[in-house]
Amino acid sequence: MLTNAPSLSAETINKALREFRLEAGGQQIAAIQRYVAVLLAWNEKINLTAIRDPLEILYRHFCESMYAAVAVPLAGGRLADVGSGGGFPGLALKILRPDLQVFLIESNVKKATFLAEVVRELELADVRVLVSRYEELGEEIAPLDYVCSRALGEVGKFLGWAGSARVAASQVILWAGGRDVEEIKKIQGWSWRQPIPVPQSLQRFLLVGSHEPAPTD
Repeated sequence: MLTNAPSLSAETINKALREFRLEAGGQQIAAIQRYVAVLLAWNEKINLTAIRDPLEILYRHFCESMYAAVAVPLAGGRLADVGSGGGFPGLALKILRPDLQVFLIESNVKKATFLAEVVRELELADVRVLVSRYEELGEEIAPLDYVCSRALGEVGKFLGWAGSARVAASQVILWAGGRDVEEIKKIQGWSWRQPIPVPQSLQRFLLVGSHEPAPTD
């Protein structure tokens, strides 16, 4: 069942992407259009996003997620999206960077079912949906080049897991509100770049951290 909400034109999508310094081809634009339609249809049955307006979904979910590819040279590699929910940022980044191998980690079965449906609809290769709490995963996904998340509660616990030997993440990418940035940067074990303001957002930042291995005697 598809929603009756108006679809986004290619011109509208391209304009939004340019505001985030992003570029996409015709197939990628079509994938975004189809993804939005499927998201809105499923959103009538399960709560994937509080946002209902297609244009706002484009800016807040797709563009903000894809902006990580501007901040970090995501030219392939292994990426895990923790608490993927509606597929952001993981699936949005996969559309923009098809060479990425992506793991979508989602403990909610209904949301994981939605993610699998989007992967099928868009015919995306090298994407695995893992119905699990992230703390229970290790060798199934290691080693990782990137771990990212837009919706985390216990950031310290998450960073401890990402930097552990069984996950071995090289870089972590977080979307954080202005009040959380300084607290996150105090967490040991990671070297943080300067926070990167997210375009079209007042108090939203990208935090990019590189793992610092523990010193050995």
